[in-house]
Amino acid sequence: MSVIPRALIVEDEAGLRLTLSDRLVSEGYDVEIAADGDAGLDRAASGRFDVIVLDVMLPRMNGFDVCRELRRRGVETPILMLTARGQVVDKVVGLKLGADDYLTKPFESIELLARLEALLRRRDRGAPPGGDTYRFGDVVVDFSRMDVTRGGEPVELSAREFKLLCHFIEHRGATLSRDSLLEKVWGYDETPLTRTVDVHVAGLRQRIEENPKNPRFIITVHGLGYKFLG
Repeated sequence: MSVIPRALIVEDEAGLRLTLSDRLVSEGYDVEIAADGDAGLDRAASGRFDVIVLDVMLPRMNGFDVCRELRRRGVETPILMLTARGQVVDKVVGLKLGADDYLTKPFESIELLARLEALLRRRDRGAPPGGDTYRFGDVVVDFSRMDVTRGGEPVELSAREFKLLCHFIEHRGATLSRDSLLEKVWGYDETPLTRTVDVHVAGLRQRIEENPKNPRFIITVHGLGYKFLG
């Protein structure tokens, strides 16, 4: 992360764009702004940013498409998506496309700042377990290359999903609460009122489990959290 964190705000509402920019600058961020999806994609792909605040509803190219294209190009900058819809399906889509977190409008600026700080902290956390690779079932995790295969075929994981999988492997056999996962994988000091962990676990199961509805490796421990049995 830069000494002065660099943030890109991609937001078409001029008032909100100005408010967010002013607040982040006052908190010590170096801020750039873009008013539509095309401009946001160009800036995010060409500039070195520590975090991106990306609205879903944008002219020219929506936030989902911007997020998808950035991840396709290998841009791993943490992305916080903003949505006014408040529907779970939109949040799930964003997370599956590679976004790291989301906020539903309207929101308090203090929550936005907390989420951004957590995204910045996550880069320095979560060392992989010993060894370059780890195998469970027909899944192979290559920590040095940061890729996963299943049955010899590549498995596409977002940066967050990969980090979550590494954390499960590192603590295999232990029951991990949602709070502990939020702290260690997301960097939250307090529990936000979201289903972030559950959404990511569901996405991970879809990719690595033969039967996601009856998982073999990532087990739900009812009332407590999750356990990895790989």
